[in-house]
Amino acid sequence: MGAGAFIEPLVVVTLLFGGTWVNRNTRYRIFDRQRRSQRSSRSSSPDSIESGSSSPRSSASLLDDNRASSPSLFTPQEPKWRKREIRILGFRKEVVSPNTKRFQRYFLSRLLKKFPFLVEAWYWALIYWVYQLGRAFTAVTLVEGTVNVARNHALQLIHLEQSLHIFHELPIQHWFLKHPFLIHWTNRIYSFIHIPGTILFLVWLYYYTTAGNRLNLPLPNKLIEEPGGSLAGPKLYAARRRTMAVCNLLAFIVFTLWPCMPPRLLSDPDVEGPIGKEARSYGFVDTVHGATGESSVWTQNKFCNQYAAMPSLHFGYSLLIGLTICMIPLSPRHRRPRTFSSRIPFTRSRSLRLRLPCPRRLLCLILGIAYPTIILVAIIATANHFILDAVAGAMVCGVAWMGNRVLLNLLPLEDYFLLLVRIHKPERSTGDIEGDFEDDGWGDVVKGSVVN
Repeated sequence: MGAGAFIEPLVVVTLLFGGTWVNRNTRYRIFDRQRRSQRSSRSSSPDSIESGSSSPRSSASLLDDNRASSPSLFTPQEPKWRKREIRILGFRKEVVSPNTKRFQRYFLSRLLKKFPFLVEAWYWALIYWVYQLGRAFTAVTLVEGTVNVARNHALQLIHLEQSLHIFHELPIQHWFLKHPFLIHWTNRIYSFIHIPGTILFLVWLYYYTTAGNRLNLPLPNKLIEEPGGSLAGPKLYAARRRTMAVCNLLAFIVFTLWPCMPPRLLSDPDVEGPIGKEARSYGFVDTVHGATGESSVWTQNKFCNQYAAMPSLHFGYSLLIGLTICMIPLSPRHRRPRTFSSRIPFTRSRSLRLRLPCPRRLLCLILGIAYPTIILVAIIATANHFILDAVAGAMVCGVAWMGNRVLLNLLPLEDYFLLLVRIHKPERSTGDIEGDFEDDGWGDVVKGSVVN
């Protein structure tokens, strides 16, 4: 794992900065403000007007340019406070928070407007590292009693799966162990796909819904289609990002209150007594962290909580990604289904019609189903999770999917943070603008998928 300690973080950093560059705002220049100011000054000077070299724009247009380019004129026009709405279980309350638009001409604000995905990189780092620091705290504070409790919980899951007739982990792992090539690549999938795959999904979804979306034009009550445009908008991306954050929160609560040992740790030879004997009797093999395994720097360190198998965020995240890809709204020109008809033999008028999704929708369905299926097989074949861990991961994903709007209640706190650092967040890059309380992103998906 020596090289991996350097290569794996480098891959994550490369994906984040690559996504920042791919999703940059190509129509905006960070230092265009000074050039506009100079052009406006030259165009509005008496010499240029008398010489007839002024631009054909009106004086009102020149005044607007001067106001937009001058912080001293622009800042007083923006109110210092804005209104936010808090919603919790039907309770609504309007609160006041700082209006950071007064800082939109500052350098860091213009930098974020040029590279709006930097905001998303910050969100991802905040979500991921808060979750990992919570796991690290539980890992370094573990006591022997907690380990024994986690082992007992794992055995309880096995007994429950046996009663439900879904205890299939051992046959699956034994089949993969007979095929060294498959188990080798399954170990790699488990260790190296989860984090990079999630980041790559976020980069693609942001580009598809926001940066590269040419349907979202600023025309009132009109929708103009351009090639490559999509009905998916920034709200859809923001909802999925919030869903991941809620997944982390729910998972942290569950494995803190109910620690569970993964199957691979049940074969510990140092555990004595009937419980240790029963745990070893199942014969689970740790294929990832063994001598010939493919362990990851993210899962094998002293700050990683080894007893957080329930729920499986490997599967929860993959299910979230798969469902989003399956139901992603497509451009109208890509939504035309194909119909095949053929006459039924021995009949004169009856014909059989088969209606297939359009090629892009079919590709989305294949990818959206294949990804969580592969991850599910990987977490079971490597003995890192039980089947019920994956079921719990799916439930966490479902609850987070439907209740992700709860995080919008934190927007006032974000406003105060941005006030402290004197930064204005580009609104279009996240979708967390006024009106997001009325839509968690589900409507965009339904609107785009039902008609396909």
